[in-house]
Amino acid sequence: MKLSDEEQAMRAGQFGPLRQWAIEHQIKVGSYFGARDFVPVSQAHIMADTESLGAAGVEWLESWARLPAKDRTVRIPTITDPRGTDFNATARLKHEPWMLDLERRAIDAFRALGVLMTDTCINYQTIMAPLLGEHAAFGDTGVTIYSNSVCGARSNFEGGPSALSAGMTGRTPRYGYHLDEQRRATLEVRVSATPHGFDEWGALGGIVGRLSGDYWQVPAIVGIDRIPSSDEMKHFGAALASYGSAALFHMVGITPEAVRSQNVLPTGSDLRRYTIGASDIIDFKARYARNIEAVDIVVFSAPQLSLVEMHQVANLLDGRRATIPLLAITSPQVKPDADRMGLTARIEAAGATVLAGMCFYQSYAREMAEANGWRNLATNSAKLVNILGGYGYRPALMSMESCVDLACRGGRIAP
Repeated sequence: MKLSDEEQAMRAGQFGPLRQWAIEHQIKVGSYFGARDFVPVSQAHIMADTESLGAAGVEWLESWARLPAKDRTVRIPTITDPRGTDFNATARLKHEPWMLDLERRAIDAFRALGVLMTDTCINYQTIMAPLLGEHAAFGDTGVTIYSNSVCGARSNFEGGPSALSAGMTGRTPRYGYHLDEQRRATLEVRVSATPHGFDEWGALGGIVGRLSGDYWQVPAIVGIDRIPSSDEMKHFGAALASYGSAALFHMVGITPEAVRSQNVLPTGSDLRRYTIGASDIIDFKARYARNIEAVDIVVFSAPQLSLVEMHQVANLLDGRRATIPLLAITSPQVKPDADRMGLTARIEAAGATVLAGMCFYQSYAREMAEANGWRNLATNSAKLVNILGGYGYRPALMSMESCVDLACRGGRIAP
């Protein structure tokens, strides 16, 4: 890779051992992917939950946190994904003391490195949303695909060490979705029925993800008949990334790089082409509710809820009572507004629980299931149902309205 004078100085150790390690790590990543040089990035986002880090990862962070401050502080704004717990609800979640100790140690280490503990996977809705053409280094798959597709920013999926390296160096290898040629569509998906609820947008994302099949595929969606909301795009993109490992999609006539089809669809090429109809979305959802007569818990999470979603949950619960656990999980940036507007109080008055700063599947989901006796789960997040099977849950994908109804009638699914 071609290095600037400053990058060569980092590699020589002139900016301290952490930046020396960071640039060496990035050179290895860039060389593997054939990057010719580095691109400056304006912000970074790190997966920071301890279930992902593990004890060894926390110890590794702590070793760097003991360096002098001048040698350990990030050079660009660097923020974090959700934590592994909400410290205000640890007893309710039945998180073990060792989990909490590991979380606190990780937080202390990140803070020592100058990382902002934002604890969110919806930073594009709350904190410094990236702009068209802005280069960034994002670690969360939902953050990356939304930022690339809806905002028109440029980022690859960055693993934890790579995202931290970007924070330390202010750059990332120039490969993948930082390049114009990688952002062209590789398949076309024509949609004959525009989804309605978040569950349907997630189902569509899951279907497109399965059709895409790998990280380097870029689907172009054709036929959506209105401009989706930010939350609809959020659920669609999160599911697409989860089911297909995709980091970028285009919606023709909607997303900023696809004002016209010729902007993203190569002319004269033999693209893979598919059609998705309403029945495909119905069938996708039906597969998850099969043979489930009742659920033990309802979860709104993955991605965290926006203020608009919190308002919707509160409206659906007004005058009612959840008789099984219902968790509404939001970001630390949204929670104070939800408190101020009375949304948190309304949700919790109905017997539900509002959590902030965590994400359900990153919060020791298997251990929570065993400790609380949770097995069957209902959610409106297609991303969550895709992940939770690996943690021993049997998830059902339903609309927000159906999930709330279910929680208020004891979890029994109506025939």
